[in-house]
Amino acid sequence: MKPELDTSCAICTGCTICITRRVRIIAAIRRTPPLPYERNNCRGRHHLGRRQEGSLSHALGRLMLLLVLLLLLLLVPTFGINAHAQDAPSDDAQPNLLERGPLSEDFERQVRPRLDIPDARARAYLLQLGAALGLAHTEMPAPKFVVLIDRNTQVQAAIVFWGSPDTGWRLVGAAPVSTGLPGKYEHFLTPLGVFEHSRDSPDFRATGTKNKFGIRGYGRKDSRVYDFGWVASQRGWGDHSPGELRFQMHSTDADFLAQRLGTAQSEGCVRIPALLNEFIDHYGILDQDYDRAVADGGHLWLLRADRAPTPWSGQLLVVVESSDGTRPVWSPLPGKSSR
Repeated sequence: MKPELDTSCAICTGCTICITRRVRIIAAIRRTPPLPYERNNCRGRHHLGRRQEGSLSHALGRLMLLLVLLLLLLLVPTFGINAHAQDAPSDDAQPNLLERGPLSEDFERQVRPRLDIPDARARAYLLQLGAALGLAHTEMPAPKFVVLIDRNTQVQAAIVFWGSPDTGWRLVGAAPVSTGLPGKYEHFLTPLGVFEHSRDSPDFRATGTKNKFGIRGYGRKDSRVYDFGWVASQRGWGDHSPGELRFQMHSTDADFLAQRLGTAQSEGCVRIPALLNEFIDHYGILDQDYDRAVADGGHLWLLRADRAPTPWSGQLLVVVESSDGTRPVWSPLPGKSSR
């Protein structure tokens, strides 16, 4: 038989299920056994004594308070997350360095040896990069590749970045290098600053021949030599007065000198791994001026037919010096754990 509804009841609408659930909840709160189930619970409710009605009202009040507290507990974490999300900059506003830049996967796959530079250290280099670009009044309205060199004798690293001061920067990869070693005749300190790579000081390719000491100073044949022209630099010998250095970045002898990358060894130029040289050459990392000439219809013998330039070719080599007094773990000495 269908249960009779009590139309005077302001709580239930149905009412066998409705009242039974409420009675069980109230009983649980009061820590007493649930009331016996009755088919017509709704009608029976109005025959409770005054003491029972008072207890029931008190229990309902406690239940409502618990429900309000539960609702607050559910909502407060959500509000907190939303507040932090509003405060955090978007990826478009400031890219996260943990997200690698263009060609980062190619760099990881193709360049050996390479260095795993920590995110915090990369951020510190970006501060130095920004300061150097600002001091040189260098404008970069659009994202480009930039090669940064740390000449600190405890570090000796090249870091490739992609981006601009306005759009933010992303890390492509890092590798060990060798910069100037003072203390010998005609050995300069590698100069600090921003150096523009252009056709005003044309690049060339190594012949692969050995010098009088049996060393291939520019590396194997056809390795590219990146020329930045004559620049002012401090002499590493004599009175250490200012002098002029033909500043270049190039590979080095694979048999005798490549194993020393990661330590200061050169006469002032920047020696880089042969595979990093190929990477920079193949993708036109510093070929902005050369690509401009090609776009104007020029044919440059220097550029290989199989190269794969990108829309972000840059032309800046930036040399800085960090303040490390000891060797950082991420930039080990040659033969230790660089990849």
